[in-house]
Amino acid sequence: MFKKIIDSFYKPVEYPALLDQMERWSKTKPLQGLRVLDASPIFRNSLVKYNALLAAGASLSIGFSGKVPHDESIVQMIYESGLSVYSPDKYIEKWDIILDCAAQFAFLQPKYGFVELTRSGVSIYEKSDKPVYVADSSEIKKIETSLGTGESYFRAFREFGKTDWNHRKLLVFGSGKVGMGIIQHGLTLGADISVVTDISMNGEELLKMGVSSVTDFRNREEVASKIKEAEFVVTATGIKNALDHSELVSAFFETKAILANMGVEDEYGPNVLDTKVLYMKKPLNFILEEPTHLKYIDASLALHNALGIALLNTSGKGICEIPKELEDQILSITKKNGVIL
Repeated sequence: MFKKIIDSFYKPVEYPALLDQMERWSKTKPLQGLRVLDASPIFRNSLVKYNALLAAGASLSIGFSGKVPHDESIVQMIYESGLSVYSPDKYIEKWDIILDCAAQFAFLQPKYGFVELTRSGVSIYEKSDKPVYVADSSEIKKIETSLGTGESYFRAFREFGKTDWNHRKLLVFGSGKVGMGIIQHGLTLGADISVVTDISMNGEELLKMGVSSVTDFRNREEVASKIKEAEFVVTATGIKNALDHSELVSAFFETKAILANMGVEDEYGPNVLDTKVLYMKKPLNFILEEPTHLKYIDASLALHNALGIALLNTSGKGICEIPKELEDQILSITKKNGVIL
């Protein structure tokens, strides 16, 4: 359906896993006649994901709430394509499979279950009475977050003319997949990086990597001091309102640092004004036409699709363990035919 625009912007080596799905599923039709709602963020590279699901025979509709970052021009293109588009407050038909992001459609009752793309939907889906796979818990997701998301934070700053990070003081909140990606890329650019995290998790590892300091997130007095000293602050905890503590809010009002968020949710909390944070607290990389390059996100999008098919043979309720053989298959294709591993 979207082949012309895909071919105009991407080479096959940038989406080996999704291309493999298109080729195999066009023959086997594993989703033939099944009603699939895909609510992942809508950007140009999402079109490749949709084509794989269509090749599988899915009766595909797109979930769009306006709350998850998106490209308006691509949303319009989808409307014009003839695919059905549903919002959470619109009359919803019955679905077989829901491929969700940030639990936008968690209130529905699909026949087979859900696949959640991000960590932000986990707390809701843990209580689901349907089977749920969380793509964010995979090893594959590290390709996107560590290589792609980390790079895209700095690529977004290039839009503002910021290219020199040498010795600039960057404070990173969080040392999970996204945080580590930002840290690793920032170190290669020569940034002076301090990290606020749970030091029991990977504090020693961070110091060995070359960060200047690691502060435990519970030591709010020290964290407030780090905020005031920083030139740039970025949140990557994956937790809504993670920084909404009075000592930190006061520090954010005083600091001259440039603030940004790289999590799906607002991590600063309601007491820090939207206007104080770049892009109104939305993930900074989503100011870009392509927030994460397709070559980094291809395997994650392919896994999101493939786990939808896995639901057809999954029982139980709540969050389920991702089949290792499924991950291994996608990783093998990515290594063999892609350009990043």
